[in-house]
Amino acid sequence: MNVELGYDRMGSRLRMIGDLEIAYDRMGGRPVSVGPRVLEYDRWGWRLRAIGGLEVGYDRWGRRRSVGPWDLEYDRLGSRLRRIGPYELAFDRWGTRTRAIGPLTVCYDRLGSRPCRVEVPDEHRSQEDDLLLALFLVLQHELDTAAAAA
Repeated sequence: MNVELGYDRMGSRLRMIGDLEIAYDRMGGRPVSVGPRVLEYDRWGWRLRAIGGLEVGYDRWGRRRSVGPWDLEYDRLGSRLRRIGPYELAFDRWGTRTRAIGPLTVCYDRLGSRPCRVEVPDEHRSQEDDLLLALFLVLQHELDTAAAAA
């Protein structure tokens, strides 16, 4: 099964993951919901505190360390995600693009700059909700990392 990723007209904000709509705040800078899951932020609106009732935990350096029951693991430098709960991430040869999230295969557009489709094996359709949450977390992490580098 293929899950299409939809972007806004400018192509900069992720708007859809399959049938799940991603809604943004009035300024358009941060997502406030992913399908039925409401995203809650801290008092100042900087840090994501919960996703649909799942608490998001941070370490003392401000990196996400957990989402609900899932632990997040980073590489040795602490900048690239290596695992989200039970789902290991795989990258391309240069380590710049996420190619797989557990059983999900991430496909990129013709220029190779942004994900356009995700392939979900049929035997993992029962885990689709969890896999799409993991996909959102990875894509959001990549967007946050790219914004911080710019």
